[in-house]
Amino acid sequence: MDAFWAAPPVSRTLTALTLGTSLLVYGGLLSPTWVVFHLPRIFKFPMPEIWRFFSAFWLTGPKLDILFDTYFMWTYSKGLETGSTRFSRPGDYFIYVMFVGLVILLLCAGILGGWIFTSPLILAFTYTYSQDNKGKKVSFFVVTFNIIWLPWAMLLLTFIMGGPHATLYQATGILAAHMYDFITRIYPTFGGGRNYIHTPAIVRRWFGSDKRGANVKAYGTSYRSVNNTSQPASRVNGVQEVKVDAWEGIDSDTMRM
Repeated sequence: MDAFWAAPPVSRTLTALTLGTSLLVYGGLLSPTWVVFHLPRIFKFPMPEIWRFFSAFWLTGPKLDILFDTYFMWTYSKGLETGSTRFSRPGDYFIYVMFVGLVILLLCAGILGGWIFTSPLILAFTYTYSQDNKGKKVSFFVVTFNIIWLPWAMLLLTFIMGGPHATLYQATGILAAHMYDFITRIYPTFGGGRNYIHTPAIVRRWFGSDKRGANVKAYGTSYRSVNNTSQPASRVNGVQEVKVDAWEGIDSDTMRM
């Protein structure tokens, strides 16, 4: 349990919920009708099922996809949360996940009529990670190339295996991640604009911005704030940036949409 609580809080929580929900559903202990996004049930009176806004991001594909999807989610999410300079302050990564999740939900549910959003979310993590690690090499089955092309290789494989609709559905993750990158980095840096996405103070306090050292708490590992500067956050046990050198599976939950 110490290793679990020492892991980055957002990534460990999201991955644990995804693995647990998927095992319950495919193990026959939980009906998927209680997990998928269904707007009429969300606003059902007198018992609204609000959890569907979140649980729709927690269901992987069946069988081996349970392992592949949770592995990719953990790898790229942890790599961003612990190794990306754009999420160096407490709570920044949480806001990123909420933003891309909202965009994916609006696109998939509002336009494409989707019910499960796990695959686009994983691709969003992959896209942002690839942008932060340009020049790094990655192996995709038997081909080695620059990691910048990894999200597009994943989309190509989805197109071959699942067709155009599955590809379009999964591609919403790239669009959501690029929107975040545009608003927070590209537009302020090259367009002279301002960044409109900020981490609220309450979220920073929740993730421990008022603490001077890193501590393991009930909700996870807090970050260290030193002299109010924007230094990269450190963590208990010296968690280092994830080095991804292989991608050997395919997320196929969108193929069944």
